[in-house]
Amino acid sequence: LPHLRRHAPTTPELGAVLAPDGSTVALGPLLAGIEAGLRSGGFGRPLPTLDPPADPLLAVTIAEALGTSFLLAQGSDNNVTTLGPGGCWDDVKNPQNYTLRGPPSPVPDPVAIGAMDGVVLGAQLARGPLPVAELLRGYYGTGNGSEAERPPSSYRRRDFRALIGQGRLEKEVGAVLGMLRTLSPSLELLRDMGTQEVAAVARRAAREFSERYVECPAIMPRCLWGARPYQGTPALLQLPLGSVFLHHTLEPARPCWTFSACARAMRDMQRFHQDTRGWDDIGYSFGVGSDGYLYEGRGGHWVGSHTKGYNPQGFGVGIVGDFTASLPDPDTLALVRDELLPCAVRSGHIRPDFTLRGHRQLGHTDCPGNALFQEIQSWPGFE
Repeated sequence: LPHLRRHAPTTPELGAVLAPDGSTVALGPLLAGIEAGLRSGGFGRPLPTLDPPADPLLAVTIAEALGTSFLLAQGSDNNVTTLGPGGCWDDVKNPQNYTLRGPPSPVPDPVAIGAMDGVVLGAQLARGPLPVAELLRGYYGTGNGSEAERPPSSYRRRDFRALIGQGRLEKEVGAVLGMLRTLSPSLELLRDMGTQEVAAVARRAAREFSERYVECPAIMPRCLWGARPYQGTPALLQLPLGSVFLHHTLEPARPCWTFSACARAMRDMQRFHQDTRGWDDIGYSFGVGSDGYLYEGRGGHWVGSHTKGYNPQGFGVGIVGDFTASLPDPDTLALVRDELLPCAVRSGHIRPDFTLRGHRQLGHTDCPGNALFQEIQSWPGFE
């Protein structure tokens, strides 16, 4: 394990794994968080006292990388990437190579995910040490598709927010940058920066990290669920859109609770839409699993085939399952209502005054099912 931790965070393909929950996790910050948790719980050497005071768990998982990323951007004349990007595995069933989908930063998606997991697991170990193998199996799940509930790792954003929050993250990033200023030699960019400038970097870093990785839901890219290529020439959406159309998939009828089951559901729906319906691609803009993740269908930029006559006007969001007689679980409802919709407004994909409608309001169909349609009538934007 030590040689994996030494890999540079800007090359996560050299030190990342595809976890059973479908997330790509950089091992460096994950293992650093586990080690910090064990040491703070009395196993191994005590953690060092940092000056100025900083939390060692946050310093080794996220604070230093996040502060450095935004510090480098502050000192650059170019449009430097500060967070992200994500990437793709060569083969989800037998993953060997992971490739970023854009220019790297000190905090690409796998590093952010590994850092959040390191914080969550490190804090858990500090309260009561467990065998690491048992800890990881329990956290990420086995991924065999038979589980009846989502793995704890799918709650990493919620749990990280509960442990840290944007305010504390800002404080810890500022403390780490302050500590780096005291080193000899210190980072060149820090030498001429005053206390207020350092605080501003920390504030921006914490805000943007929280907006991207904590407040917005995780979206599994097409490459990760094994999508076929688009079969035609996609048409661009004119953003921001004014509508969101909610669907249930009907088939598969059962909610999917794991990454493997949800990825299989997305592949089955795409095959049906392309081979039987004759569409260019899977119809939905996004699929919603009960595993805690969104799945990229047509995505946030291309016209879908989800609501006949209205496709260019809004996103089609399909929750996996048949919700005629019963509702999705409360966490899946919250994923759409409290995370996806507000995040889409903040990112400029939908207008603040967007309209939410069930599919049946715009066509001759029972979709999104009686139970789900009754539920969404109390949601913001419903008309």
